[in-house]
Amino acid sequence: MGVVAIAALYFGGTWLALMLVAQVVSPMQFLGILRKIATGSTPEGLIMLLSTFAPLAMATSFVLRWLHQRNYRTLFGQGWTRDFLRVLVPLVAFQLALFPLALLNPDVGRSTPLATVLAWFPVLLGFLMLQVTAEEMVFRGYLLQQLGARSRHPTVWMLAPSILFGVLHFNPADFGGNAIYPAIWAMIFGCLAADLTARTGNLGAALAFHFVINLSGMVLVGLYGTLDGLALFTLVINTRDFSQVLPYLATDLLSMLVSWLIARLVLRV
Repeated sequence: MGVVAIAALYFGGTWLALMLVAQVVSPMQFLGILRKIATGSTPEGLIMLLSTFAPLAMATSFVLRWLHQRNYRTLFGQGWTRDFLRVLVPLVAFQLALFPLALLNPDVGRSTPLATVLAWFPVLLGFLMLQVTAEEMVFRGYLLQQLGARSRHPTVWMLAPSILFGVLHFNPADFGGNAIYPAIWAMIFGCLAADLTARTGNLGAALAFHFVINLSGMVLVGLYGTLDGLALFTLVINTRDFSQVLPYLATDLLSMLVSWLIARLVLRV
């Protein structure tokens, strides 16, 4: 019931917000806004896309209070800000260290000018934090805790939310027959974030883990045509060609696993 209510409120809230926008702009302008949101390939489009996660955070908070008589703060756990900052700094340093290596790839080219990225960067940080917080509230907060209260087995509280997280990243429109592989990547990410949450007892480490991975993909080296509106460089590959997608996902997976290990070492858990 909680999952259905969150989904209904989220989609309903997003639809309502879009309908309000449609009332104050022309039909052609509204179609342009929808196109920008669909890809996030312009600074405005990326920020608007990230802003659509606000209804998800609000829906989760409402359902938690209405259905479970809980305050949304209970999703975050004690000491989450401390663990967030402890993990954030070394993971940012790790991504910056990898950045020059990514530029050696011949398929990586310049994209957004540095001046544009710097101008939008403070705004991006706020809206990116909104996006990752909303997702962590649902998947490593609400679902993990509610399922964990019913079963101590990891296949219930870790794997089930992560499979759902992966399914929601299934994108055949962009990846064609390769869409299953980014979905599996997202599922593995969900398991690693759930592991950090279970070991620390709060969302701080998972939030930092999620935030840095997304920030790197949106600002340093993005995938061309996908959330690359503020990427300094973009990787241009045929996402429907398995031979081109496999090295990209394998490298990303290795980076993600090392980031998870760094977080474990920093937290000593």
